[in-house]
Amino acid sequence: MAKFKGDYCPVDETLKIIRGKWHVLIIRDLFFGKKRFKEFKEGKPNLSNKVLTDCLKDLESNGLVTKTSIEGSKITEYYLTGEGKRMNRIIYELAVFTLEKDGSATDDGAKEFIELFRDTLGID
Repeated sequence: MAKFKGDYCPVDETLKIIRGKWHVLIIRDLFFGKKRFKEFKEGKPNLSNKVLTDCLKDLESNGLVTKTSIEGSKITEYYLTGEGKRMNRIIYELAVFTLEKDGSATDDGAKEFIELFRDTLGID
């Protein structure tokens, strides 16, 4: 196994950046395009405004997400940066792993989901 200096481990460092369920789901949502604050909460009743705000700030400070304000309004939109888009393979592999593990990867709905992810994320 490769050795790193001190306590450094690249996997651990990545998990510090995407350290929670909400971080990963926010990244996933942004693969399908820009989002406004309230759009992240759709279908996520357990996601509080505070947690969402904290996650977006974390992802922004780590260079994965950027936000822009629409001129003349109070509307803010969030986008993945180039670095954030590099997470596409990780998110895709997580989804496929679970579908294959639970045996549903051969279902028509799962095949559609995999194809949608593959097309959206530009994965071969």
